[in-house]
Amino acid sequence: MEPASRKSRGRLFPQVLASLALAIAALIEGYSSGYTSPALASMTQPNSSIPVNDQEASWIGSLMPLNALIGGIVGGSIVEHFGRKTTIMATGPPYILSWLLITFATNLPMVYAGRSIQGFCVGLTTLTLPIYLGETIQPEVRGSLGLLPTTIGNIGILFCYILGSYIDWKVLAAIGAALPLPFLAFMWFIPETPRWYISKGRYTEARESLQWLRGGKTNVQDEFLEIENNYKNQSVGGGARELLKIAYLRPLLISLGLMFFQQLSGINAVIFYTVSIFEKSGGSVDSNLSSIIIGLANFIATLGSNMVIDRVGRKVLLNISGFFMAISLGALGVFFILQHLEHDLEHVGWLPLTTFIVYIVAFSIGYGPIPWLMMGEIFPSKVRGHAASVATAFNWACSFAVTKFFNDLIATIGAHGAFWFFGFFCFISIFFVIFFVPETKGHSLESIEKSMLEKKPKKDIESTKL
Repeated sequence: MEPASRKSRGRLFPQVLASLALAIAALIEGYSSGYTSPALASMTQPNSSIPVNDQEASWIGSLMPLNALIGGIVGGSIVEHFGRKTTIMATGPPYILSWLLITFATNLPMVYAGRSIQGFCVGLTTLTLPIYLGETIQPEVRGSLGLLPTTIGNIGILFCYILGSYIDWKVLAAIGAALPLPFLAFMWFIPETPRWYISKGRYTEARESLQWLRGGKTNVQDEFLEIENNYKNQSVGGGARELLKIAYLRPLLISLGLMFFQQLSGINAVIFYTVSIFEKSGGSVDSNLSSIIIGLANFIATLGSNMVIDRVGRKVLLNISGFFMAISLGALGVFFILQHLEHDLEHVGWLPLTTFIVYIVAFSIGYGPIPWLMMGEIFPSKVRGHAASVATAFNWACSFAVTKFFNDLIATIGAHGAFWFFGFFCFISIFFVIFFVPETKGHSLESIEKSMLEKKPKKDIESTKL
């Protein structure tokens, strides 16, 4: 008789392959997000082929989240009509085009166009990846495998930071143009999600997809029937208008709340402007080296979260994340106000880097990956694509506002005020999680959906036996 551990590995292997394929898409997304920080540092140099001022730099940084907002808005209909896999794969060629536009840019509008296309693709992938992973991975490993793309995505940020310390923005963009090629190759071999096939009445393909994902020798009959019956028992419909029904309000508000606190932690301002922030801080550590250290801390922390999330749960990690982000941003604000008051801070020149590391680690174990993970878990199947579209668009709208107006915020209330502003929202997020966010660890999507739609109290949701 085959050992249980070997059977388990056999069942999980196809899901690991699918997660790795999507992880390459996340790596491209991370590289795109991290590009602005080192690129702007070289663009603002006197010898840059396309020199930019502060206002133009803010547009280069904010055009990506602005167009990701558009991608999120239209992505719901795309992902429901064409499928999860097709939507993800469709971002490959535009990604290549966007990087080539920047590589061969002779003027600023070409850079703007490249960043805009990247943003649209990022909006589609951030919407679709959590849905695909939520619909294909078994409950007991949905946390760890669901966070794998986020972990690899942070490698993309780190990779961009390291390269950006040695090469200029055009060469950095040329490397970005090559990344979608292995992504398209890997994505070709993974199946569409069985739940999407069922929603289209394609039951044979749905069973084949589920069989591939669970391993060729696994009996998928019970799981297939559960998915099929859950979909058939729902009301007819499932379009965008369904979101107006009161039954779907709770999961939508929870997801929107998590997205709000994720972005109001100030993370995208930090990622996009890491180098310039360290230059303004006057810390004792080189700004480019600091950004690499930040990227490394981001990757290690997400990897740690990946390893423990299916044991400790989502809520614990979210609250640890909110608490330590609030503390670190508060300390960073103190440093900047003392600097503003012209205190001698040479003996604490290490403080900006240290507090940034704490902040990034705290974000990466909780508010970085978990809002996206839970977006793929808590929405009912008939509205999952459209609901995720609303949540994704809202996330990127907040991201655009934070990124575009971060420098204006500093000019208005000072760097210390900006960091205290973000720290306040990190602190408030703790109470939101305690009172409103359910624990989804170990629960099937069908179990979570039933609990959400039946409007059970939070404690009942968490205690539902599978």
